[in-house]
Amino acid sequence: MDNGADLIDLNEILTDIVVPKIEVGSVSVSESKPSQKDIFAEEKRKAWDKSVEARCDFTYRLRLTRRSNVNFVSIWQKSLYGRTLTEIKADDDMVQFFADSIVPVIKEMLGYNLPYGDWAVVTTPKRRHLTKNFATRISEVIAQQLGIPFYEDVASCRSKQRMNAVFTLNVLPKEANLIVFDDFVTTGQTLASMRRLLEEHGKNLVFFTGINNKL
Repeated sequence: MDNGADLIDLNEILTDIVVPKIEVGSVSVSESKPSQKDIFAEEKRKAWDKSVEARCDFTYRLRLTRRSNVNFVSIWQKSLYGRTLTEIKADDDMVQFFADSIVPVIKEMLGYNLPYGDWAVVTTPKRRHLTKNFATRISEVIAQQLGIPFYEDVASCRSKQRMNAVFTLNVLPKEANLIVFDDFVTTGQTLASMRRLLEEHGKNLVFFTGINNKL
């Protein structure tokens, strides 16, 4: 039986050991992972770029706003930092992101059985695009997720002015209840023009937008 007489005092041995100091340079130990696109990343502004274009950082701010005598629901707001509206509209990934973000709000407000409630989705007229613009593409996805029809080019606008623009009816949806979506709202004049156009035909309108383009 061990009586302890042969035990070695490790403290004495460790005290005599000198660990050499090793100089280590900067070494990256991060794993190599496939890069994922950050849809919120703000592009670095060039030194010569003095633009004051509207931006959005996509901080969630659910709001009901009245502007130009129209009530509309928005989920984001113009901000001092973030991506410019031009960058946002040019990013194809933003189409799905907008739709995925606004559809739950629509369902919470209007119900989860819209396919049985005589509902459809429409959007505002194209201004400079003959093909599908950003708002049109988002509206298509919104309608798909809600399971209701989407009507493209319900209205057209021949004037370039934003204030008090007069819209012409192209297609009248047969549904009585319409979700009017626009990607962002600044003055509210475009929504007001849609309201004047469609309420004359007895339609019930609810207005939604992604970005409330005023601080």
